[in-house]
Amino acid sequence: MFLNYIKDFLVKKTLKNRLNNFKTSTSSEVIQTIGLLVDEKYFLEKEHLVNALMANGISKENIKIIAYRDKIKKNEIYTVPTFGAKQLHWNGSITDLVINDFIKEKFDLLISYYDVEKAILMLITQNSKAQFKVGFSSIDKRLNHLMINTNAENYKVFVHELFRYLKILNKI
Repeated sequence: MFLNYIKDFLVKKTLKNRLNNFKTSTSSEVIQTIGLLVDEKYFLEKEHLVNALMANGISKENIKIIAYRDKIKKNEIYTVPTFGAKQLHWNGSITDLVINDFIKEKFDLLISYYDVEKAILMLITQNSKAQFKVGFSSIDKRLNHLMINTNAENYKVFVHELFRYLKILNKI
């Protein structure tokens, strides 16, 4: 348990050093594919979030979800790919093939749906090849292009604000 805190601290320190040299690039393309990175400790209603995204014109086939859990039970079957802190090494590398495929996929929009800083979630967001990244304002400002000031339980407010700003930016 204590070693996990040390690992988390070291990875966050490395990540923050990388963010100092990080250059953002944005694209003016229309949003069609969405990657959704969810922390299930604070938000379990990912189906409602997907339905809200679909209500705004995004097809379900274009939404790819990956979820983080603090404790993964061996006998439990998950509906979406789920990972835990064990997939993160001390040097900041991620071993899980599903996570690495998610990072390498070029989404038009990555929604980082977590409002508590966790090293593995921040690392996935930072390393993602997504063209445009959206997250909560409580997370490090250098990770996302657009930050929405709400909490994770208010997914309706988040989606409403997200699509409001995407229309202003001519992304939809």
